[in-house]
Amino acid sequence: DFASPARPDVPVLSNFSLDIPSGAQVALVGPSGAGKSTVVQLLLRFHAAQQGQLFLHGEVAESWKKWTWRKKTAWVPQEVILFGHSIRENIAYGRPESSEEEILDAARQANALEFIQRFPDGMDTQIGERGVQLSGGQRQRIAIARAVLRNPDILLLDEATSSLDAESEALVQDALQRLMSGRTSLVIAHRLSTVRNADKIAFLQDGAVQEWGSHEELMALPHGKYRQFVAQQLQ
Repeated sequence: DFASPARPDVPVLSNFSLDIPSGAQVALVGPSGAGKSTVVQLLLRFHAAQQGQLFLHGEVAESWKKWTWRKKTAWVPQEVILFGHSIRENIAYGRPESSEEEILDAARQANALEFIQRFPDGMDTQIGERGVQLSGGQRQRIAIARAVLRNPDILLLDEATSSLDAESEALVQDALQRLMSGRTSLVIAHRLSTVRNADKIAFLQDGAVQEWGSHEELMALPHGKYRQFVAQQLQ
């Protein structure tokens, strides 16, 4: 159970339980205000649940130091956090000891190397505060390269809803699929294509997992909440 410290009388999550199999891609789906972002914040240990516990590989989260825990995770938010430094420094943030070859390989896997090499200064290009010199798709791919370089055990992703052109969106989606492949991933999904590709879907409503299964399994439920949600999204 979890309630915001600012509103302790209003539960955000209640009787919430989620078991993510190792190596699986799980899509977190549900209406606005269902508690999806709160789940990610708890997994990153920005907050602690008032009741219940968080486990990784059978070990309770509190037995790990926070920095050790966070080294095992990578978080790619909707609004990418970039700094007014070089592209190289932004990719290497969190793993500054990385070699040049590792940084280049991460950029390559994130479909970012091609556009980076078009800049006269390449990896040394200064991108401005919050990455203002880059397009939305370019910022997303820098964030993905950063996550690739961390090589996390767990990937947490809030799929971007910002409007990208078709080519940029295809490059971002391709990079994300490559990043998630074979890695334990929890995605706050906004695209039906992402949900379809997930191994399992957790449909959240009123702070709890209401339905759990693959896209096909949940769509087969005649009066399923997920099925109704998908129908509304397609209207």
